[in-house]
This record gives sequence, structure tokens and C-alpha cells, in this order.
Amino acid sequence: MGKVVIIGAGGVGTVVANKVAQNKEVFTDIVLASRTKSKCDAIAHDVKRRTGVTIQTAQVDADRVPELVKLFNELKPDLVINVALPYQDLTIMDACLECGVNYLDTANYEPKDEAKYEYRWQWAYRDRFEKAGLTAILGCGFDPGATSVFTAYAAKHHFDEIHHLDIVDCNAGDHGKAFATNFNPEINIREVTQKGKYYENGQWIETEPHEIHKPLNYPEIGPKESYVIYHEELESLVKNFPTLKRARFWMTFGQEYLTHLRVIQNIGMARIDEVEYNGQKIVPIQFLKAVLPDPGELGENYTGQTSIGCRIRGIKDGKERTYYIYNNCSHEEAYKETGAQGVSYTTGVPATIGAMMFLQGLWKKPGVWNVEEFNPDPFMEQLNKQGLPWHELFDIDLEV
Repeated sequence: MGKVVIIGAGGVGTVVANKVAQNKEVFTDIVLASRTKSKCDAIAHDVKRRTGVTIQTAQVDADRVPELVKLFNELKPDLVINVALPYQDLTIMDACLECGVNYLDTANYEPKDEAKYEYRWQWAYRDRFEKAGLTAILGCGFDPGATSVFTAYAAKHHFDEIHHLDIVDCNAGDHGKAFATNFNPEINIREVTQKGKYYENGQWIETEPHEIHKPLNYPEIGPKESYVIYHEELESLVKNFPTLKRARFWMTFGQEYLTHLRVIQNIGMARIDEVEYNGQKIVPIQFLKAVLPDPGELGENYTGQTSIGCRIRGIKDGKERTYYIYNNCSHEEAYKETGAQGVSYTTGVPATIGAMMFLQGLWKKPGVWNVEEFNPDPFMEQLNKQGLPWHELFDIDLEV
């Protein structure tokens, strides 16, 4: 049905490559590209072993628009699935516009020199994509992504008005390492060390990092200390669901992880500016990334599960209703199926489904869109089929 180019050969790229290969009736031609072609070749070899499907590979530097344009003009894909770094969103979007290619990503753009998560840079492309007749789908991982679709599904089927939204993200897995991040260390550490922020009564309220926290109970897991941090989907959700009075994002962190994080910050290793070392300019957090465990290689001994969902309070037929929709994902099952751990799996599967939605014509309209702006129903149906089944609880204590 369609040709896709996947950009990025990390843990998420591994999952996307496997999942698109499992759906060969939709994805008729698959190309995996990254700066390091040998990584793509290794993934393609493993996908062939698992599924029997052949994936083409290519080398491209996603920081360089001319290289991307050359690749897209040679391959002529219907859609680019961007699971590279958030820094590269705009160069890939520029290349897509130049070549007439549609676009999908899992995380919004951020500049290298500032840990700042905003959609404005990508929303600014809306008119150009619309005039070109091209679709750009933003934030199609799990959070953002599935959590945004969960919210749209709740608004469509269970609420007349949504008033309070709390997105809750728990990783109760154990990778056996003293300290490791579940996705790109540079992006991960930048995300969780910035100031917190949440939306209430039409305003954004800023907090100190990890200032607001409390234990929350997660299905099949139990209580885990959860912290309010800022996450990008809040920005689009409060715009697209204007009845929201409050929207927050909670994430669990273990005490050992937070202790390591404090030390990393205190000794300057979380810095994103250049320092001089032995006559060379280096960025401390990029050096740290080089010595930390590779997130893509954590899966083999990873035990436990993730639990991510939306806790929603609002009005239905004039009465208050509470609603909790969530997915639990086993690290062991994810690794068994794709060779990647659960955090990569929960990002890569929704990206694959979003690509399916586009190629099947279900999520296809010129412009730049966040996933909650499309019909949630076919996406929700595919979550159950592609390995991320969801569950609903009604009229319960949301704890938040």
C-alpha cells in the first residue's frame, strides 16, 4: 500500500522496523536510514530473521537537508517516519517539503542549545504543508501519542466536557544497571531536569524540578512515587480541548535514579553548553551519553512492566464522571518480539500505527496536525491488535 523511510536506528527504530515488517500488507516497501548504516544493517538482518521481510538500508545525516533531499528524491517514499533525535525534526520537515513527502514523528522539536519543549516551531510549518498538499503528523509515540489519542477517545465517547486531565507514566521495570536512561540519555536527562509546568485555569504554572510529587497506584504494579514534570502533549491538548481546567503530567522515578541525577547536575555533567577540554570543545551531556549504557541494549535483562495512561475527570449528561484508560507493557514480552525493551516498544508501536492510519487514508489531510485532531477509533482498534491493549476503569478514585 505504501513506501516508508524510517529515520533512526536506535531502540524505537528497531521496534518500528519490526512492526512495519509485521504489517507487510500496508507497508509494501521499507527503508531504514541513519547516520550509521551498520546499525541499520544489523536491525534489517534481525527483522529478516524474525519476519522474513527484507528491509532496505541507507546512510543519511539527518542534520543535513541536502543529504535528506537526495535520499528522498532517490527513494520517493510516501511517508517518512522520524524516530531520530528531536533536534532533527525541522531539517527532516524541510526535506519533506522540498521533495513532496509526508511526515510523522514521535517527539516535538527542541533546539540543541536550550532544553525547551514547544510545538510552535513545527506548527509554523502548517501553511507550507497545507499548500503542498502534504500531511505532517506530530507526536505519534506513546506520550505524546497514545495518551493524546486516549484523551480524544474519552472526549468522543465518554464525556461532554473534560475538566481535569492527569497523564500518568510509570516504568516499574528493572534493567539491572546502577544508572541508565530508557531512551537517548541526552534527551532524557534534559527532559527530567528542567522545571516542571502544568496548566490550570487558563495559565501555565511553573514549579521547581520534581517539586510536586505523591504516590500513585498503578495497575498490577502498586504504589509508586510520581512527580509532576512538563511534557509536550499538554501544550496541544489544552489547545484542542478548551474545556480543560487543569492538565498535568506525572512520571515515576526511583530514589536511586534521582540521586544519580542530582550528582550529574551538581558536577556539571548535565550541561548542554560547550566547555573546553584538552584543547577541544565538548558538551558535557553529550560526553555523558557516550559513557552511559545504550538504551537500545537494555532489553535482554529487563524485567517488569510499564503502565501509562490518562486519568480524567469531567461531565457526562450533567453528572461528574471519572475515567482511567491505560496500557501495561511487559519489557520481557517486548524484547521477545522485537529485541527492544518496553519503553522503545511503547513508542515504536504507536508510530507504526500512525503510519498505517496515514497510508490507509484514515489520518490524511494537508497541514500539520497533532494526533488528537484525528479520529481516535481506528488507532485505538489497532493498539489492541499490534501489542498494546488498553483498559478502561469508570467512576473510580483517581488519586489526583
